[in-house]
This record gives sequence, structure tokens and C-alpha cells, in this order.
Amino acid sequence: MTTQTGRPSTFTPAIATEIIERLSKGEPLAVMCREDKMPHRSTVSGWCMDHPEFAAQYALAREVGFDAIACRAREIARGVGESTKDVQRDKLIIETDLKLLAKWDPKRYGDRIDLNATGVGEIRIVVGGDTE
Repeated sequence: MTTQTGRPSTFTPAIATEIIERLSKGEPLAVMCREDKMPHRSTVSGWCMDHPEFAAQYALAREVGFDAIACRAREIARGVGESTKDVQRDKLIIETDLKLLAKWDPKRYGDRIDLNATGVGEIRIVVGGDTE
């Protein structure tokens, strides 16, 4: 007979589902976890280690959420959706979101810089897929 040490898991399918749904809409986990009914971020990280199915859903929800943030940034740039109608404020929101996306998912949202030499004294720089 094995004995468990530590506190019992607080994992529930209902909270896990809510986290997945909110992540997929682009809401950061840190914001969610500030609510009284939600677990701490470190608890959610533990759930990812203890529940492989949740970990896979979590990873996919983050990717979908990043796309939702990018989509919102495009809408704000067009003056619709969550636009404040204040150009400077909207610009700050968009730039912040794009910088965060580049850090959170650099393969999809980061600038790609290729510093391979193409000839003597020549460097090709690729930013966002375009050759300069």
C-alpha cells in the first residue's frame, strides 16, 4: 500500500476546461490565476506535468490564443473591435501585443534574421520572410 504525501490535487475537469477555453481566446494565464476561484500558475504547470491530455490541450490552446491576440491587433489597427479610437493608445496596444507574441512564440511571430553570407562582403537579412 502506497501513501501519498503533500496536498491532494486540485485538478478538476471544469477548471481545466475553463482554462483551455480562456487561453484559446488569448487571455493570459497570469490574468486568469489572479481570480479567487482559479489555481495558482504553478499549480497549472503541475497539472501539465501530471495530466498529459491536459498538457496537450493547454499547448494547443496557447497557440490558438496567440492567433486570437494577433487577430485582435489587426482589428485594433483597423479601428474596429477593441480599438480605443485613440491612435496613440491603439498603437501602443498593438506594439505591446506584437512584442509579447514574438517572445511567446518566436517561430511564428518573431522576426527571422538570416545572416548567411551570399557573397563577398554581402549579408542577406530576412525579416518576416521578405529579403532586403
